[in-house]
Amino acid sequence: MVTPFVPSPGSDRVSRSNPGAWLILSPNGVSISSWKPWGRLEAWRERGPVDGLGYKFELITDAGLTSGIPIAEGTMSVKKGGKFCIDNSRKDSALSLVLPSRGFVMGSSVEGEGKCSKPVVQVGVQHVTCMADAALFVALAAAIDLSMDACRLFSHKLRREFSLDETELFL
Repeated sequence: MVTPFVPSPGSDRVSRSNPGAWLILSPNGVSISSWKPWGRLEAWRERGPVDGLGYKFELITDAGLTSGIPIAEGTMSVKKGGKFCIDNSRKDSALSLVLPSRGFVMGSSVEGEGKCSKPVVQVGVQHVTCMADAALFVALAAAIDLSMDACRLFSHKLRREFSLDETELFL
């Protein structure tokens, strides 16, 4: 996590003006201790007629964290969940500047708030050259899935698997 998921002042929600963010790292070279930023996923709770999880995913350039290339942005239902998808089919997408091949890049299922999640991740074969590439997409899918709970209203309790049991502290 690069930016904590905290409620905006005077609110019990993570807002678009103060989103939480996940930094996804990629292996850098042959050393197992060398990493570089690959992508940044911001998430927040949308207000409106339908309660939603807002998100924005950017690829990180060599210029640093402040100069990302926007890849995917949208909202999914907090109640029903949805599908997170990156698709490079449109010629005018920012992704088409980075990736020469067009078409489906990746997709993952996201369960609604408070539901036990079992995300299914699909990746376009042309975007995977090694196991580390596949791991990046799985990490991105996990980040969007975890964001559903990280952006939960702070007035609600976390699911049991995210709550620290006091007996676990002494094991």
